[in-house]
Amino acid sequence: MKEKYYAQEISQIEKELNTSLDNGLSDNEAKKRLASDGPNSLASKKKRSMFMRFIDQFKDFMIIVLIVAAILSGVVANEWTDAAIIMIVVLLNAILGVIQEARSEAAIDALKEMSTPNAHVRRGGAILEIPSTDIVPGDIVLLEAGDVVPADMRLAKTASLKVEESALTGESVPVEKDSDVLKADDVALGDRVNMAYANTNVTYGRAEGIVVGTGMNTEVGKIATMLNNADETATPLKENLNQLGKTLTIMILAICVIVFIVGMFTKQGSEPTNKLIIDMFLVAVSLAVAAIPEGLPAIVTIILALGTQTMAKHKAIVRKLPAVETLGATDIICSDKTGTLTQNQMTVEKIYYNGELHNDEAPINSDNPAMMSMILANDTKIEDGGRLLGDPTETALIQYAFDQNIKVEDLLKKDSRVQEVPFDSERKLMSTVNHYGDKFFVAVKGAPDELLKRVTKIEKDGQVTPISDNEKETILASNKGMAEQALRVLGLAYKIVDKAYDDPTTNNVEQDLIFAGLVGMIDPERPEAKAAVAEAKSAGIRTVMITGDHQITAAAIASRLGILEESPDKNKAVITGAELDKLSDEYFNEHVQDYSVYARVSPENKVRIVKAWQANNKIVAMTGDGVNDAPSLKQADIGIGMGITGTEVSKGAADMVLADDNFATIVEAIKQGRKVFANIQKAILYLMSCNVGEVLTVFMMTMLGWDILMPVQLLWINLVTDTLPAIALGVEPVEPGIMKNKPRGRKSNFFSGGVASSIIYQGILEGILVLGAYQLGLHVGPHVGSAAMQHADALTMAFLTLGLIQLFHAFNSKFIHKSIFRAQTFENKWFNGAILISALVMAAVEIPFLTKIFDVTELDGMQWLVVIVAGFLMIIIVEIVKFFERKVEESKVLSNNQKKLEFTQAFFIPLVKNKIKKSTHNICVRYWGISNEEFIFSLVLMGDELASEFSSN
Repeated sequence: MKEKYYAQEISQIEKELNTSLDNGLSDNEAKKRLASDGPNSLASKKKRSMFMRFIDQFKDFMIIVLIVAAILSGVVANEWTDAAIIMIVVLLNAILGVIQEARSEAAIDALKEMSTPNAHVRRGGAILEIPSTDIVPGDIVLLEAGDVVPADMRLAKTASLKVEESALTGESVPVEKDSDVLKADDVALGDRVNMAYANTNVTYGRAEGIVVGTGMNTEVGKIATMLNNADETATPLKENLNQLGKTLTIMILAICVIVFIVGMFTKQGSEPTNKLIIDMFLVAVSLAVAAIPEGLPAIVTIILALGTQTMAKHKAIVRKLPAVETLGATDIICSDKTGTLTQNQMTVEKIYYNGELHNDEAPINSDNPAMMSMILANDTKIEDGGRLLGDPTETALIQYAFDQNIKVEDLLKKDSRVQEVPFDSERKLMSTVNHYGDKFFVAVKGAPDELLKRVTKIEKDGQVTPISDNEKETILASNKGMAEQALRVLGLAYKIVDKAYDDPTTNNVEQDLIFAGLVGMIDPERPEAKAAVAEAKSAGIRTVMITGDHQITAAAIASRLGILEESPDKNKAVITGAELDKLSDEYFNEHVQDYSVYARVSPENKVRIVKAWQANNKIVAMTGDGVNDAPSLKQADIGIGMGITGTEVSKGAADMVLADDNFATIVEAIKQGRKVFANIQKAILYLMSCNVGEVLTVFMMTMLGWDILMPVQLLWINLVTDTLPAIALGVEPVEPGIMKNKPRGRKSNFFSGGVASSIIYQGILEGILVLGAYQLGLHVGPHVGSAAMQHADALTMAFLTLGLIQLFHAFNSKFIHKSIFRAQTFENKWFNGAILISALVMAAVEIPFLTKIFDVTELDGMQWLVVIVAGFLMIIIVEIVKFFERKVEESKVLSNNQKKLEFTQAFFIPLVKNKIKKSTHNICVRYWGISNEEFIFSLVLMGDELASEFSSN
């Protein structure tokens, strides 16, 4: 097996790549390699043409059913208007789909655009500036602060080099680089300190290196390959609509065949056979068209589009319409740490001086030696307007000074720098010599353990005394304590000398120092992130942290956010990418729920984590902002990119982008996603129960040998009641308590949660009420005694009752199980308007010149009273059913809670008596789902004094 470049000596690599550090490649050799290896750019898979994308939109099962229905409606039933409406809906759906898909292909294009335009290389012994696309393996590249690394390189010479790799590894702090050989077998990407990778940023120092990978052979190229090969996951919405389409088709075909056959038998002899066949076939086709909710795809699209507008107001920009609904179904949020849960900005959190540890809000003077050392031994550039440029660790120190109201620019001007000893990774220190009145102030900062080796004195309350071993142990203990809290700790020291140094080296400058203090920094969690994690948890959504940062840092942030909870096996919940690589897919898929924090992970690890949760039938949302997040964003059911700190690659691969990079926005988006699903479900309940009512009405009329509603009447009812009211249900406001519900999961569908049973019983009820109105119509009205006219009146009453019932039923559909007799029922002004308009249009068939078109009679007051009462009965009866449904559900909950409480008490009474109380609590709460409140209540019932202890905890 070939040895990795980070494990090879430079001389080996020079020989392997046939190059030289001193001279580089010749121009001719570079041209040959460019011709054979190709340009230093990223390849992408061949894109489908716009036409093929358009054709793909018609491969959806539901769309095929609608197209067949449109053809039958036009050719056979001669209802070309209805056919045209269906086809317009289908075409609109396809156009919207193509637009969304085209926008989602930006990920690879964004990767290409990240390439740096030019790079400095040594060729033929001369330094040249060339386009980065012309770089080839074996080129010698020169780097300095501010450069973007143009290709993967093995570093040969470094001078205080620091490279910011967060976009690739997820680590927020720039990595100190050197050229030493790494002899470990398998070093994680973030720990390969003698390598520099394409598209990372040089923040400090200089370097020279040999290019070992270009184009698709770079680490970024591997990510591009993963993006090209990523499987497109079907969204829950698409799966549900496909399932709905198949179910409807089978059901509709069966009913149409039955109606046709039964009609032929029951009406045989009433008219010529040929005419009867045509008439019953037209009825069957009309029934099929009536049964298909042809407006559903358009209604779903409209509801999703309205959802995207609402989310945009909450700073969540949706790039793919189905993502709106998918987010509401999320079980797991796999969140990147840096820039997502944290601020991606190093911040001073603790400072140790005068023998005491202070928080970042404690006041400190500008003449405090610790403060002077962190300001003066600092290379941060302060631009006009206060913008800070430089290493994130150093800018954090200057920002801390600004926060303490210290006039940093004045101090730097007064105590200007005259000499310096730059930082290097061996001694891990940096020093500056500054004017200090008529003397000079030597400011030193660096690794505390290295600093203390050069300290001989300590400053406390303005007094300088020799430092004792006990004081050094106290300082190291404070350093360890801050490090255990995942703080990045720097030591601060100083001394005052009479003159500047003739030879400013570490042996002269960094000796006989006075200890000034320690400063602890961290990339802190976002202030709103903890509350967002807690709210997600209350909604049954688990947050998992995935980061390229170190294990201790990740665990500390996760604990502060509530992602890691205090428990005996807390440490087991944290795993590194190297440890993950040792686990088999079978084991990991089975135990993925055991891990809450993943540290030092690679892009491949992130994809594997997402797939493991998906293998457990969980709907996974992945958040991220770096290039390294792009493959997992694409693999996840919904990828969430960061709009401010996110790279174009991550935004291109995401389904949704947070305009404010705020984790709390995700929770609001989940709420809106749940609302969208609930509203689609309400629309489906309404449409399907109405269609079941229509089918049942025609079926029973056929079976009983009654007059049958005409095809034009069925189509008119569908046109009036299936459009505006259904769309208006899509803009219903969020139901109270929607975030207290558990995620519905991947196995649920639009018929879950009692919707299927509601469709059936409400459809049957609708059919019964219509048939009842028909029967009453035979015995009331001005035409009693005239059989033909009475039957015409009865059929008209059935027609109008069917339409009116559906409008009344739209109110029922606002709440699947709750009562509609509440203030929120009339909050939706669009719904109120839609019902009013639809009712007027439905009643318009009674206008004299329209009665002939719709083959209806003019009804008198008594007949209209029957129609209105039958329609309102739909609300009353459904309300009664809902009442009993709620009572049954409440009794189940009470029964389950009682059984759980009795079991809990019976289980831990002997354990509590034997003083095994803590273990009992962990078993009951963590593993059996007993709530903390139920556990405490059980203790209270037993009179145990530990109830208050658990309550306070």
